[in-house]
Amino acid sequence: MKKGKIKALLVLLVIVLAGIYYYVTIPAINIHSTGIWIFILFVLVLILAAYAAKKKFTSIREVKSSKFLKIGGIVLMAVLLVFAAGSILSSPIVNAKQYRNLLTIEERDFSEDIQPVNFSQIPLLDKDSAMILGNRKMGSMVDMVSQFEVSDLYSQINYQEKPVRVTPLVYASPIKWLTNQSQGIPAYIMIDMTTQDTSLVKLDKPIRYSEAEYLNRNIYRHLRFHYPTYIFDQLSFEIDDNGTPYWVCPVRKYTIGLFGGATIGRVVLCNAQTGECQDYALKDCPEWVDRANPADLLIQQYNYYGTLVHGYINSIFGQKGCLKSTDGYNYMAMEDDVWVYTGVTSVSGDQSNVGFVLINQRTRETRYYKVNGAEEYSAMGSAEGQVQNLGYKATFPILLNISNEPTYFMALKDGAGLVKKYAMVNIQKYQNVAIGDTVSACQDAYVKLLNTSGITAGNESDFKTVTGTIQRIAQSVIDGNSHFYLVLNGHSEIFDVPVQDYLQVVTLQEGDTVTVEYLEGTPVCTVLNLE
Repeated sequence: MKKGKIKALLVLLVIVLAGIYYYVTIPAINIHSTGIWIFILFVLVLILAAYAAKKKFTSIREVKSSKFLKIGGIVLMAVLLVFAAGSILSSPIVNAKQYRNLLTIEERDFSEDIQPVNFSQIPLLDKDSAMILGNRKMGSMVDMVSQFEVSDLYSQINYQEKPVRVTPLVYASPIKWLTNQSQGIPAYIMIDMTTQDTSLVKLDKPIRYSEAEYLNRNIYRHLRFHYPTYIFDQLSFEIDDNGTPYWVCPVRKYTIGLFGGATIGRVVLCNAQTGECQDYALKDCPEWVDRANPADLLIQQYNYYGTLVHGYINSIFGQKGCLKSTDGYNYMAMEDDVWVYTGVTSVSGDQSNVGFVLINQRTRETRYYKVNGAEEYSAMGSAEGQVQNLGYKATFPILLNISNEPTYFMALKDGAGLVKKYAMVNIQKYQNVAIGDTVSACQDAYVKLLNTSGITAGNESDFKTVTGTIQRIAQSVIDGNSHFYLVLNGHSEIFDVPVQDYLQVVTLQEGDTVTVEYLEGTPVCTVLNLE
């Protein structure tokens, strides 16, 4: 074979292998992407290897005498040195101040920002419990269960002012992808986090772009071919106000050197049905988008703020004034957005919080609340101790305002992962724990506990008393517990009286006069005392 043909074949082989590597790894063509540097190194090694194979060197001396290999080696080392230098110069070691300024923190007042609890917006399930419900729902769909499974994404969003988790279906196997990809994915799962209602939403147009695809319709490859220079962060699956599925694709920008100071500068919204993409600056992102900033990135940025307060050396050795987030986070629905919640504790790990932060996943607004108390895992242990005979495990808590008291709220799950009870734990005095079979019963017990324990700061004004004649009385059974609902003449409030706490309510009838001490609520008021 002529030398020209061999050379052409080697060049073609290098191009083909480089193309395959790029198609599989799809690095961003961007100097801030570590993937493109690795791709360049791979291509250089491939060229040098192909040249060496072509020349068929028989000794080390021949290799050393080759000018092409010498120049190639110098280029290879130069790329490695630039990559290494860029990594070091982009790190917090030499840029502590810039890393600390990635987030702007505003200290706020807890009782002003965190409004009293609204049961319609409390997410009662964590991701693990949602996955159990989603898989159970999928198992009941006999027409789909053999071909599709449920994705593990389960993004928590606000939909029509309620916290829900949504996740797409995926192909059950590569063979199922091969036989179904022409029709696409027909539905997604939606779980109401307040009522635990689970629905499989069938679509008029199927989802054709997803993580479950293998070729050009794979969402990552689809994005890369449309935006070859964008460095995408963690994608999330969301739905707009009309229920249309989208992929929310945050675009990283690096503000410190080559690889440092990662934050979100833009957001690409990809219609999961059509593949149509819309590119927005973060500040212009539509309001229905809830997860433009990945939670892990926000927590990392806060930890830079907390630990680099006196520079990098202090964050490693002296650690004077250093704070960090606790080992976990949860989500809160507030102001029609999803906020990441996490406690703030000392780096020494003293099992207590000095406060907590809320970070808006759409706008990156960060609020700090100075509230001393137990860290989340101590509160979880305190709640589990109340039901240790049952062996229930607590979910990571969310933060509530109950009678102007910062309160941890968590679900208690059995060994099968099913929610059995609910717990409320006072943050500042975590030995005060209330347990209930329902959220309402849990709150009733907790408010009474605050009253009897003398935790009255800021609470007395919340308790109201009214005396009147019963205009209407009705009975209902909620989760196996009997409740009576009273309406008094001249009053619009509805008073919820649990029979297990006020047995005398069964003797009442319309026309009787009663005195009710209560805590205002929507849609019903919680009765604290009945005479």
